[in-house]
Amino acid sequence: MLPVATGEFDLIRRYFTGLGGDGDGIDLAVGDDCALLSIPADRQLAVTTDTLVESVHFPANCDPALLARRALRVNLSDLAAMGARPLGFQLALTLPSVDVSWLAAFSLGLAQDASTFQCPLVGGDTTKGPLTLSITLMGTVERNHALRRDGAADGDYLYVTGTPGDAGGGLAIMTSGGERHNQYLLERYWLPTPRLAAGELLAGFASAAIDVSDGLVQDAGHLCHHSGLGCTLVWDQLPLSTPLVDEFGVEQATRWALSAGDDYELCFSVPPGRAAEMELAMAGAGEQVTRIGVMGRGISGVSCVSSDGQPFRLEQAGYAHF
Repeated sequence: MLPVATGEFDLIRRYFTGLGGDGDGIDLAVGDDCALLSIPADRQLAVTTDTLVESVHFPANCDPALLARRALRVNLSDLAAMGARPLGFQLALTLPSVDVSWLAAFSLGLAQDASTFQCPLVGGDTTKGPLTLSITLMGTVERNHALRRDGAADGDYLYVTGTPGDAGGGLAIMTSGGERHNQYLLERYWLPTPRLAAGELLAGFASAAIDVSDGLVQDAGHLCHHSGLGCTLVWDQLPLSTPLVDEFGVEQATRWALSAGDDYELCFSVPPGRAAEMELAMAGAGEQVTRIGVMGRGISGVSCVSSDGQPFRLEQAGYAHF
C-alpha cells in the first residue's frame, strides 16, 4: 500500500526531493526557499517556461508517467532550439486532489527523464486546483553563441531535423476511439526527442533556429518574421516517416508535417557556404537533417510549393493558443 501524503511539504518530500541533484552548477536544490546555481563566466543562462493544462494540452486520465516525461521534454526542446545544455528545472504542480498512485507514477516518469537528460529538479511549488503543470527549465549556452530566431539571411537554406508530422498522426490515433493503433506514432506524440545534441552542434553552423511546437509552417514563419524575410518551403522534400505514410497516406502525412505541431524537431537556417559542412557534421553525430527550403527577400511569409512549383494549400498553418 502506498503511503498517504499529509500535506504540501510531505508530498514534496515523498515524491520530489529525490529528483534533486548535485550536478555541475547546482549548489542547492529542493528543500530550501530558493535553489542556488553557479554559471561559468564563459556561458549564459538560458531560461524557458511551458505550462500544460488538462483537456487543453493533454487528455484527462492520461498516463501520469508519460505526461511527466512529455512535459519535461517539450521544455528541453526550447533549450535545444537555442543550442543550450540543461542545468536544472523547477516544477509548479496544481492538483485537484492528492492521489498517491498518480503522484508515484508521475514522479517516477519525471525521475526517468531527469536522469536521462541530466537535468535535476531544483525547486518548485504545489497547490490545489485544476490539473496544471508549469515547468521552468534552466540551461547554459556558450556566451554570445546562442541560436536565435533573428539571424537568418537572404539565401540561407532552411532545414528540419527528424520526421515532422509523426506527432500529428499520434494525436489522431489517440483520439480515434480505438479505431487505429500505431505504437511508433503514439510514442512520437507522448515522447518527443529533444534535439539537444543537434542544437549544440548547430550553434556552430546555423544562422537562426526554432523548435517545431505549433507546426512547421507557423514556426518557420516566426523565423521569417524575426529575420525580416520570407521563405519558400518545398513540401515534397519533407522527410515523412514510413509509419506515418503507411497509416495515413502521403497527402495527410504532408498536412501534418506542415501544420500539426507537437513534433519538437528543430527548424533552422544555414548559410549556403556552411551547408555541406553542417550536413556532414550532423550525419557524423547520427542526427537526421533535411533541406526543405530557402529564406529570401520578396517572399511574403511562408510559401509552400512543390519542386515543380505546385502550391500546397493549408486550412490552418498551425496550432492556435487562443
